[in-house]
Amino acid sequence: TVSNNDISAGLKEAIIVGVRHAVDELGQENGFLDNPRVKIPLPDGRRKMESTLRFLGQGRRGDEFVESMNHAAETAVPVATDVFIDSIRQMTFNDARQILFSGQDDAATQFFRRTSEDRLRQEFRPIIEDFTEQVGVTQKYKQLIGRYGMFGRAFGQDASDIDGYVTQKALDGLFMLIADEERKIR
Repeated sequence: TVSNNDISAGLKEAIIVGVRHAVDELGQENGFLDNPRVKIPLPDGRRKMESTLRFLGQGRRGDEFVESMNHAAETAVPVATDVFIDSIRQMTFNDARQILFSGQDDAATQFFRRTSEDRLRQEFRPIIEDFTEQVGVTQKYKQLIGRYGMFGRAFGQDASDIDGYVTQKALDGLFMLIADEERKIR
């Protein structure tokens, strides 16, 4: 006979293992960049410009920008472990039951998204902003757009908040890998 507390504790421990694995994978050097499923690309409106830059022999500029966005994301991810552990500590037996018996293979990930995403966004954003300032990613991006003047603007101005873009993509990638870990656990 297994008690409710044992069931809840077992679920929490399994979730912690999965979360730590996802955070470790993404929080290492090239954790985002080397994983095509979570690699952060240029914003949608800038992909046309990237192909034009490549045609003009300036593809390395686009590559450097993509690399710096992905490195910014990997610097932010390690703070997620503490946020998720706090969320797990607040998990009730009813939450655990819903996760176990929902029939969804990503129920714990959905729980984390509901309970942690806003806090993660608040913690990721300043880390990403600091990183982009240190490596000049924001300046590189603006130079990339500004250098081509009207030609660059023809491709759209959809991602002027590059730090917000990187923050959201980092969160999306993290939750994707947590869902993968959850499926392995189940």
